[in-house]
Amino acid sequence: MTIQEKIQRAPGAPALPVTPFRFIWHFVSAYRWRYLALILCETATSTCGIMVPYALNVIIKSVTGAKIHSMELVAALHAPLMLFIALSAGEVIFGRIAGSIHIRLGPRQRQNVTRAVYHYLQYHSHRYFSNNFAGAVAHRISETSMGVTQTLWAIITEFWPVAIVFSVSIVLLFHAHTQLGVFVSVWAFFFIGISYLLARRCQPYALKAAAARSETTGKVVDSVTNLSSARLFARLGFERELLEQSLSSELKAIRKSNGYNERVRWFQFSAAALLKVGVLYYSLTLWGKGEIGVGDFVMAVSLSLLIINEARNLSRRFLEFFEYIGNVANGVQTILRPHELVDALDAGSPIIRRGEITFKDIEFGYTPDRKVFDKLNVHIPAGQRVGLVGFSGSGKSSFVSLILRLFDRQSGQILIDGIDIRDMRQEALHAQLSLIPQDPSLFHRSLLDNIRYGRLDATDEEVIDAARKAYAHDFIMQIKEQYQSMVGERGVKLSGGQRQRIAIARVILKDAPILILDEATSSLDTVTEKAIQDTLDEVMKGKTVLVVAHRLSTIAHLDRILVFEKGRIVEDGSHAQLLAKKGTYYQLWSKQSDGFLPDNSVVPVNGNVSDAQEDALEQDDSEFPGQDAVDDAEPGRRRTCTYRDVSALN
Repeated sequence: MTIQEKIQRAPGAPALPVTPFRFIWHFVSAYRWRYLALILCETATSTCGIMVPYALNVIIKSVTGAKIHSMELVAALHAPLMLFIALSAGEVIFGRIAGSIHIRLGPRQRQNVTRAVYHYLQYHSHRYFSNNFAGAVAHRISETSMGVTQTLWAIITEFWPVAIVFSVSIVLLFHAHTQLGVFVSVWAFFFIGISYLLARRCQPYALKAAAARSETTGKVVDSVTNLSSARLFARLGFERELLEQSLSSELKAIRKSNGYNERVRWFQFSAAALLKVGVLYYSLTLWGKGEIGVGDFVMAVSLSLLIINEARNLSRRFLEFFEYIGNVANGVQTILRPHELVDALDAGSPIIRRGEITFKDIEFGYTPDRKVFDKLNVHIPAGQRVGLVGFSGSGKSSFVSLILRLFDRQSGQILIDGIDIRDMRQEALHAQLSLIPQDPSLFHRSLLDNIRYGRLDATDEEVIDAARKAYAHDFIMQIKEQYQSMVGERGVKLSGGQRQRIAIARVILKDAPILILDEATSSLDTVTEKAIQDTLDEVMKGKTVLVVAHRLSTIAHLDRILVFEKGRIVEDGSHAQLLAKKGTYYQLWSKQSDGFLPDNSVVPVNGNVSDAQEDALEQDDSEFPGQDAVDDAEPGRRRTCTYRDVSALN
């Protein structure tokens, strides 16, 4: 079994290798013939370039052997001249063919890597994206795609030509004189080996310098982002001091890296000088002894200069190569992880017609030692509107997340219309659920596109109608470009309330059978909230609705309210029924301020409340005849309250 087969991969996700070189080869194999043509052209280019001194050698031998100057001699040099011309032309032609393949294949290959890695990324879970910054992941995709391309070009256009130059040069020098060939071979062996070792030793310094630069950039971005806070706290000088400290650390790291690079350059230039002087002196010695002619002498010196030209930056090329491979490895390790939530191979796409939701013996925890639900059982009939109440951490969000299948339960079943959601494709499930979050995120696209995202085939008229129902049309028409206006990253150009209304319009357009609202009107003013609440009441008709609320007044009119505490549903009933019980919900209702749950988690445990609280309860309860909100008490008498700490409540 291969490494890739051992990794859990979502159906539909591309099968990508998880080791850098296999990952690179995966994309090379798709264009293997083009890469082969590129390698052959690079081989021909390098061979032509290194063979030019050989053709020059043949010409010089003929010229130096002539007794007199004559055009007949020039005519006799027709063959070597044609070889010289052919090699010069071949170097240009094959080089430009390689360049033509390069400029066409490079961008396409980079796009292929980006496309495949992004495709794989789409199947990662909500937990994965919660643990990784979106910007960092996007940057990693870019680095990976560039890393693959740069690695291939480094091998094909840099290392391979150097190998050709060294190989052909050594063969020609052996042909001229064995000892010349041996001298250059030994030099090349040690030069390549030492360059490789020096590059490996230099790599940690280069990485530290790069990390220092990234840290400085990050601090600059952080400071610029919070420049208003720095100004209001009169901390501009303090921010400059922090930047100065970061720049000082960066400078130390860069100096170490540059210092080591300079030592590497000392080796390269010294080794190049040794080859140049050595070949020149040894060739002169051999010529003086009559063992080589003038042509071989010129060829040997020319070849040594070509070798030096190709090899001088070999350590730098090795260093860059390691960086490219490192970028690919980081991308593979970051993105090509096992998928956490994977559809079953036989998962279907059933249509949700009624919207009945059932939790059967659900056990769930984000970590093995942090259990949220233990044998949770809930049944929500089709078309019922249900409010979810509780302090932070009580399980409301986890309840909703499990229905959305952002996480998987450890045991039990979650059924929609009698079908286990694990037997449904996630895409089919999400296509039939609508969510309005507390802080909606919009795409940096036009308002029209953002609303139409709810149903891509919707007409402009349907989009505008949805915007009207969400009370977004009026503010959209006041913007210069109206529905074609770009909203900025995550909708930053809009206020919180405007983003909320666009999100509501998008959900209205989607018209899914199950609707989930997570503080959907929390960012709206009271007048707009009342208007949109009436719209949402219309939208809710015929749908199963779950409403997570901190403002209890927004759920008082719903069919049913579930009160969560420590992962358990401690109360279940209508607003009037729960007030009549005078339990947890009653305590939350009596403690809330302006319709909101208190920020602290201390609530009264008995029915003793103040006169003002009693009046508020009686007023709110007047909508529900036959239900007494509080016990009768003598007017004007202050009731005593005892409290208990419910910090563990949601």
